[in-house]
Amino acid sequence: MRITVKNSFGQLFLFLCIYTLCSCLVKKEESPLLPPETSPLSQDYIGYGVITNSFTHVTADPSEDSPSQGYLRRGSLVRIIRRQAVKTPGGFVSWVLIEDLQHGWLKEEVMDIYSSESQAKTASELMAR
Repeated sequence: MRITVKNSFGQLFLFLCIYTLCSCLVKKEESPLLPPETSPLSQDYIGYGVITNSFTHVTADPSEDSPSQGYLRRGSLVRIIRRQAVKTPGGFVSWVLIEDLQHGWLKEEVMDIYSSESQAKTASELMAR
């Protein structure tokens, strides 16, 4: 009886090893990885932002010293087309280039970012209440 049990475990182990080896050797058909048309990788846009500060200035360049091109209020919905990290004495600050009512730069910290416009619209409407 002991020989049969050892033999059964040995056969099972051998079967699992062969199965694992064969599954590794089987070549799977590869499909190309294509991002969706609205993906951040497509460079069309990164996402949508909703301003969380009472108001914030839109600047011409990603810099504190850049001239203001206008301002946006809390709950404003913006389309983000680019993100850039800017080195400052205190570290790095993330800025985003927006394009909608105004074209310019905002600090990323003044907004919440959403991947879809519908999510951002919902957040914007909730802030307006």
